[in-house]
Amino acid sequence: MRDLVEEALAGVGARVNRTVLTALGVVVGIAALVATLGLAATASARIVSHFDELAATSVTVLPSPDAGPQRAENLIPWDAAERASRLTGVVAAGTMSTLDLPETPVRATTVVDPLASDVVRPPLVAASPGLFDAVQARVAVGRAYDRGHEARRDRVVVLGGRLAERLHLADVGQSPAVFVGDVPFSVIGVLVSVERSPALLDAVIMPDGVAHARFRLAAPLSVVLRTRVGAAAVVASQAPLALAPQQPDALIAQRPAEPNATRAKVAADTQALFLALALVTLVIGAVGIANTMLVSVLQRTGEIGLRRSLGGTRASVAALFMVESALVGLLGGVLGSSGGVLTVVGVSYVREWTPVMQPWLAPGSALLGAVVGLLAGIYPAWRASRVEPIAALRTDG
Repeated sequence: MRDLVEEALAGVGARVNRTVLTALGVVVGIAALVATLGLAATASARIVSHFDELAATSVTVLPSPDAGPQRAENLIPWDAAERASRLTGVVAAGTMSTLDLPETPVRATTVVDPLASDVVRPPLVAASPGLFDAVQARVAVGRAYDRGHEARRDRVVVLGGRLAERLHLADVGQSPAVFVGDVPFSVIGVLVSVERSPALLDAVIMPDGVAHARFRLAAPLSVVLRTRVGAAAVVASQAPLALAPQQPDALIAQRPAEPNATRAKVAADTQALFLALALVTLVIGAVGIANTMLVSVLQRTGEIGLRRSLGGTRASVAALFMVESALVGLLGGVLGSSGGVLTVVGVSYVREWTPVMQPWLAPGSALLGAVVGLLAGIYPAWRASRVEPIAALRTDG
């Protein structure tokens, strides 16, 4: 076996350029395979950490579905955000209520034309000023309203970014107005992103005070809390008592569940596409190895005949070509595995992620390259073993 491996190494090393070009297909396939699995694991870990962060720092308090007629009462007080913010571990708190006005149009002009393109019916949300911090909303243009606007019941609104684009109101420098039904409101800000409640990007957001005065909002419908990491469970147990000490059982505090199914689906979808491409590339690489080794058999017919005439068996000749093919595949596997690892590390560095890879992935991929080369060399090795000594020597002469 030692002699066989030494001869195979000598055969591979004698044709370095051809060996490298032959292994190129395996290099690309293995690199794609390692990079795909590594990036999928890294992205999955990133998604998991992001979801875990949201789950560990988000609490929503709202009336219990079992409260029955009590829901019509003022279960959540108007100062709920201030009460909740006093709880230990709460970073930001705000009330949020979706107004039950589904047919109320919102338009950017005084002309009432139901067929006009600037008339939409978005969600109407009443919120305290603290909601923007609680849901980690970022105002791109203008500003968010404050406690002064709420106390004075000013008719001001903040638009979600997507809704502002539909109304052609991305620029609020000239203090444009929108009409909610027949009531004009000044647009003072536009949201560009909302980390914890993306649906607000399509909504009209107004202060609780004006919603109470103009649209008869009896009481806030929910309280959104952002907590420190690890404090959500304690805050969730304390919030109902802090907001409704007379009947805490009528309120429930919800925390986001861990979306395990979503994580698994994201990882599976990411891997499926690129694994298919990697396998196709590996097949192409195997075909390239097989083709090169078959050409090598034709070129080395005289050498094969000499080996056979000196006592070499069919098995030893076949083994020589299979070992050479496996070494070419192993070379491609090592280079491809190294390239894949560097790709994962490079992408993670650029994206500021933490690279995550299974410890067996790099050595396993290198061995996979050897297996691909071994399988690709079966037919050329069989062809080499069928060469007769006399015919080979006659052809060589």
